[in-house]
Amino acid sequence: MGLHPAIAAVRHGVRRALADREPGATVVVACSGGADSLALLAASVFEGRKAGLRVVGATVDHGLQPGSAEHAARVVAQMTGLGADETATARVQVDPAGLGVEAAARRARYAVLDQLRAHLHAELVLLGHTRDDQAETVLLGLARGSGGRSLAGMRRGFDHYRRPLLDVARADTVAACLADGIEFWEDPHNSDPGFARVRVRQRVLPVLEDELGPGIAATLARTADQVRADVEALDALAASAYAGLGGPDGLPLAGLGELLPALATRVLRLAALDAGALDAELFHVHVTALHRLAQGESGGEVQLPGLVTGFRDGGHLRFRPTGGPVAG
Repeated sequence: MGLHPAIAAVRHGVRRALADREPGATVVVACSGGADSLALLAASVFEGRKAGLRVVGATVDHGLQPGSAEHAARVVAQMTGLGADETATARVQVDPAGLGVEAAARRARYAVLDQLRAHLHAELVLLGHTRDDQAETVLLGLARGSGGRSLAGMRRGFDHYRRPLLDVARADTVAACLADGIEFWEDPHNSDPGFARVRVRQRVLPVLEDELGPGIAATLARTADQVRADVEALDALAASAYAGLGGPDGLPLAGLGELLPALATRVLRLAALDAGALDAELFHVHVTALHRLAQGESGGEVQLPGLVTGFRDGGHLRFRPTGGPVAG
């Protein structure tokens, strides 16, 4: 009997993600115990062995649900059973104040994955986001009015991270686990309508499928790929302009005024991030407010996620910690 198509699809995505790694390199696979990440880990072990790579499975216990420590221990055992060369687990403290549970958990998770990658001298960290996750991200971004960046969705790779399954449907990761005899965990948060992403998954996408026809998730994901190249080109131009304007200590308003709005807003976003604003929570509405402030169309200050405040200071736009001393 031939290889199950779902397993083949997952392995293909992983193979592409690892194609540029040399034998002996270490790769970390983030694994929650759900179907997506377990299918990713199984495929990474298979492809990693062929390529001579060391595959480390890592799970993060967010401590948000009863029995989370026991669940993390089960995931570690599963990762070992699937053939990971090494496993790791870490418990993090999630403080949702000012962020919300999802954003705070994400920030804590990436922080510990960064530490683990550095400790293991790993070249890559693989994440199990699927095509369905991409479609949900695009819809959520559109609903928030986040502009072109929201249409570009999640990046296939950034820093030391890669997402090999953005061309793979969630149904295929489930099918791959079932075909491989892998038991997977259904996170209760994934069915909790208190989370916007769950409402998109359970209510919005099914309605779109019914009204507009099947394949909406794939279409949204394909749109993200098409927009991504344009966004990255504009981002590169903005990075060059930002460096020329002097960086985060203060942006000259005259220089900002000479830029096209598409570049000026990106420069302001870069400055806000350098000042400590949270990338995952910095939306188009925040950057637009900064742009209006820089143009003199609004007065006062702009409060940004991450307890950062943007303000005008003479001929410059500057940033300070929210609640910090006002320049004068």
